Amino acid sequence: MRTAVVSCLPVFCIFTNLLAQNAVIPGDLVVEPPTLICLGFELPISGDDNRNAEVKVSYRKVGDGSWTEALPLLRLGGERVFARNVHLDYTVPSMFAGSILDLEPDTEYECRFQVQDPDGVGGDSTRQVTVRTRAEPKAALGGRVLHVYPPDWKGEKLEPAFTGLKAAYFGSGTGDWAVLSERRVGPGDIILVHAGLYKADRLDYTDPLGISFHGSYVLTAKGSAERPIVIRAAGDGEVIFDGNGCYRLFDVMAADYHIFEGLTLRNCDIAFLAGLKDVAGSKGLTVRDCRIEDVGIAVTTQYAGSRDFFIADNVMIGRDDRYRLQGWYDPGIYGASQLKSYYAVKVYGAGHVVCHNYIAFFHDGICVCTHGSPETEPELKAVSIDFYNNDIHLMTDDFIEADGGVHNIRILRNRGVNAAQCGLSAQPVFGGPAYFIRNVLYHVPWGCALKFKMKPAGLLVYHNTIIAENGNPSSFSNSHFRNNLFLGTDAPGRPISRFPNATSYSTTDYNGYRPNRNDQPQYAWKAPKEGVSRDYEIDQEDFQYFETLAEFRKSTGQEENGIEVDFDIFVSLQQPDKDARAVYQAENLDFTLRPDSVAVDAGVSLPNINANHSGSGPDLGAYEAGRPAPIYGPRVKVQ
Repeated sequence: MRTAVVSCLPVFCIFTNLLAQNAVIPGDLVVEPPTLICLGFELPISGDDNRNAEVKVSYRKVGDGSWTEALPLLRLGGERVFARNVHLDYTVPSMFAGSILDLEPDTEYECRFQVQDPDGVGGDSTRQVTVRTRAEPKAALGGRVLHVYPPDWKGEKLEPAFTGLKAAYFGSGTGDWAVLSERRVGPGDIILVHAGLYKADRLDYTDPLGISFHGSYVLTAKGSAERPIVIRAAGDGEVIFDGNGCYRLFDVMAADYHIFEGLTLRNCDIAFLAGLKDVAGSKGLTVRDCRIEDVGIAVTTQYAGSRDFFIADNVMIGRDDRYRLQGWYDPGIYGASQLKSYYAVKVYGAGHVVCHNYIAFFHDGICVCTHGSPETEPELKAVSIDFYNNDIHLMTDDFIEADGGVHNIRILRNRGVNAAQCGLSAQPVFGGPAYFIRNVLYHVPWGCALKFKMKPAGLLVYHNTIIAENGNPSSFSNSHFRNNLFLGTDAPGRPISRFPNATSYSTTDYNGYRPNRNDQPQYAWKAPKEGVSRDYEIDQEDFQYFETLAEFRKSTGQEENGIEVDFDIFVSLQQPDKDARAVYQAENLDFTLRPDSVAVDAGVSLPNINANHSGSGPDLGAYEAGRPAPIYGPRVKVQ
């Protein structure tokens, strides 16, 4: 639930004439749904036409004495996000928004926001609120324990015992009796599913699993955050739900606060259908420690009212080619790939967490739903969504898409190896901030490591290691790049990086570049003319091209502290082959920096991002020299 914590309505009347329109007048602070490790906030404003206001952020655990500085909130407003071919046209409202990152789960924090403006602040300049991060979902104490067995079970059974999941969940029978719910599961109940194969013959009217004709488990019971309904492998061997080619295996659009744990799901188009746009969607879905294989989609909701998913520590295996990199966009170069598997995870709504999953052989890895202009009701916007520490291998399109996100989309510490088309996508983001922090990308041969298209706004790109060209030609706005590494692969005809800015207040500095060894200028820049804050009609011919970083710096005023690097900054990493079909294994790649390389200590300090750096400054890229690498993928072994 999004909560306004400070009401300032009278301020708007009192300060109407305050220094014309340059003084900032803050409105009510909005607290977005918390996730396990992040908190998101929005502060609408009026005034500040000269955009020189700022909001400083600090936080502390409840009971601690000292405050810790966080990144300031990002100033938004006036940026236009549009795409004429789909009739999309949205203008970002005037506001500040931002996150406090990498907190502890289930912990209460005091958060302080200090509004500053040389032209004056209308009303109270300080907001303070106490917010608790979310706990990882867990089973409640005291619920019933129900035991489910496959039809061919031969051993002893623990009571109460049921043949098949539907009998335990609904108390239903087979055939026409399959829709009964005379003994429905309730909040806090735990269904233990014992080892075996659960594969229905959907054309058998009397099949004991009770999912005749459609072959789907349509679940509709309601748990709660405190007392979820748990469907868990019993621990006596592998539990396999085989969809036998059905369209959707588990339909949980009407099922709130369910935990699925330790299961294997396979052989279906959609493993978990959790929401459809404008129809229905669930809240509190947890899918944890599962193996989901031979599927077209693992988990999906496109419903704006979906909330608080936790998709963690799973293995998700699609149906695409396992041995060569095939794209879908340009068959003449990459070899066309039909849509065998679409995406592993797609979400819309608020408060979702997708973390520590291993994902391979899909079209896309993890996505925000490309939903269109944000919903008019504030509680239905795509905000406060976290994708972190996922390990993504061999996509025919993109690793991660923030497309459709509105505010506080956080893409942190993911590793993506082999993507035929693009790496990280914002197509578009409706104001932001969307945080892209400490991600690793390797081998994106199409040359568009960052697909920032459809005029996205509010992109913060910090501390990423990108072994691919950043060749995106489409303009974006209010975007800021710091402490990244961009290393080219010597792809013919491509620059190492393009910066197509639609706003004069986008910035880039403290980044490291390895230019391609080809005959093309390596740095491309476009931005509004002097005195113009926004220009969305900039065309390809408006790019300025530069041979060297020094020329780029002198002409644009950007990258005052940027450096050029080469692959010798790494302990052992080699550049990928330009062959688009090559496939690399993440375990063979080491992104660790050499302690004596020029990338070490070459970054700028960013509060709440790199405060624990060693040496005289933070290192460039995703890894800090001398510190352990992140844990990518599942933290536990999935059976």
